[in-house]
Amino acid sequence: MAEYEAVAGQFDDVDAVTRAVLTASRLLVAVSARSLAVVEEQVTLAQFRMLVVLSTRGETKLVTLAEMLQVAPSTAMRMVDRLIATGFADRRVNPGNRRETQLRLTEEGERIVEQVTAVRRREIALIVERMPECRRAALVAALDAFNEAGGEPPASFGTPALYPLGWADA
Repeated sequence: MAEYEAVAGQFDDVDAVTRAVLTASRLLVAVSARSLAVVEEQVTLAQFRMLVVLSTRGETKLVTLAEMLQVAPSTAMRMVDRLIATGFADRRVNPGNRRETQLRLTEEGERIVEQVTAVRRREIALIVERMPECRRAALVAALDAFNEAGGEPPASFGTPALYPLGWADA
């Protein structure tokens, strides 16, 4: 019991938790970098971030997209223009407000997100499989709390395309 209390007390320490999350983030960045390698000739990291936001959020106004990515609207517009030129995104006039333009992924853009995410998901699954089964539920609970505190919506597993693993604000 004393051992459990010592371990539990360690995780009440913000510095210890921060250290553990930073270590995990290095691992996840490495996994992400390897997964992006499959499309590195087609999109940049910043463009992929935008594709993920459009994939998880659906049709979005430019200003909202810029806010989500924490970039200036002019930067977001240049990124969108590049994605439209490559056929990964398109824009259309909002039928409910003709002054607004909505941005969305094309089928090709969805394919890019699916491709990268499938690689990432397989690699993460291999890591999770190496964890003791008894630790997995605690990891899920901790990551759910972490994601909620950071404002990241849960990944949707309704369709294979939506395994975003974040990046709305990364």
